[in-house]
Amino acid sequence: MKRLGLVVACVACLVSGANAQTSTVVEHPTYVSIPMEITVNKPAAEVWKRVGKFCDIGEWLQIPCTITSGKDGEFGAVRSVAGEVLVGKTDLSYSYTQTVKEGRPYNLYHGTLEAVPLTATTTKIRYTLMFDNSMLADDAARQKDIQQKTATFTRALQNMKTLAEGGTLPPPPARGGR
Repeated sequence: MKRLGLVVACVACLVSGANAQTSTVVEHPTYVSIPMEITVNKPAAEVWKRVGKFCDIGEWLQIPCTITSGKDGEFGAVRSVAGEVLVGKTDLSYSYTQTVKEGRPYNLYHGTLEAVPLTATTTKIRYTLMFDNSMLADDAARQKDIQQKTATFTRALQNMKTLAEGGTLPPPPARGGR
């Protein structure tokens, strides 16, 4: 019985210590999904081979990407892009999430990239984002965030199409006044 009392006391200490930290839980989330797609004139297996590795995002989004933990393409791999973790995959798709950041509300950000065969020679690349944007100031800020993400990933889809079809990417757009 003394042991049980000690365990209860330890759990109570852990819970009260955890509650003392800033919560990352959002009380009233507003989940948003942004489905995007583009058709590519190549077979799905070829498309996926060219643009479907977890850190290929670096090339088609034109940003740095390295695997910081695990192995590219394996469950639990972490890439340097926003600390994203590979949480699901098939032969022609993967899903990832962003990790919780201390002191910031958790937005449950997830993405799924997939190559869907349409015919023997054409593929639809689908990229779907899902996240909570309730922590933004108002509806105008939430709409602006959706528009920015849509523009960024629409450009990424076009870049994936260009690469998969054997083309060369244009220079990346200027970022943040550089």
